[in-house]
Amino acid sequence: MPCNGRYLEACATIYKSLYSIRTADRGKNKNGVTTSVVYFLIALIVFLIDQGTKYLIATRLEIAEQIPVIKDFFIITSHRNRGAAFGILEGQQWFFIVITVIVVAGIVWYLNKARKTRKLLPTALSLVLGGAVGNFLDRILNGEVVDFLMFNFGSYTFPIFNVADSCIVVGVALIILDTLLDVKGEQEVTEVKESQEVKEGNE
Repeated sequence: MPCNGRYLEACATIYKSLYSIRTADRGKNKNGVTTSVVYFLIALIVFLIDQGTKYLIATRLEIAEQIPVIKDFFIITSHRNRGAAFGILEGQQWFFIVITVIVVAGIVWYLNKARKTRKLLPTALSLVLGGAVGNFLDRILNGEVVDFLMFNFGSYTFPIFNVADSCIVVGVALIILDTLLDVKGEQEVTEVKESQEVKEGNE
């Protein structure tokens, strides 16, 4: 990930896009509804941390160089990935670019919709958004993604990943949790209604 004008210009463009969304939505927090600015800010923070850590790894470590953090268990390394998160479907660049554009557009649309009634889901979508944009920028500019977090479990090495991958996984986990909580809430509401109907029928 060389520090060139094209890379800096791309980062600036993404920042301006997120900032424009922030300013466009300012002040729409009536009735206690959290504005989109909070969630896009989370996505922006994820993006900046992801790009910052990738830049440090790409400029300060040689490919395959390793720095042990917790003996052989946790290692900082420098790896290049042409696939999806954790090296899945390596080499399918245009497929991931198209999918990422569709996913990001969907997230932005649904995030604005979900923030009005829910809190956990928009936060989860923000994490996924920031991570997706971070890896998307790498693929567009370099055709590959910088990975550097390496974990060994005995003789098994978990696929090397980065901050963006971590945020995407955490975001997806929170989306699943939000869905389960929503289903549970609906079941409780249904049970309460049925209980009230039974009581009214007995009366």
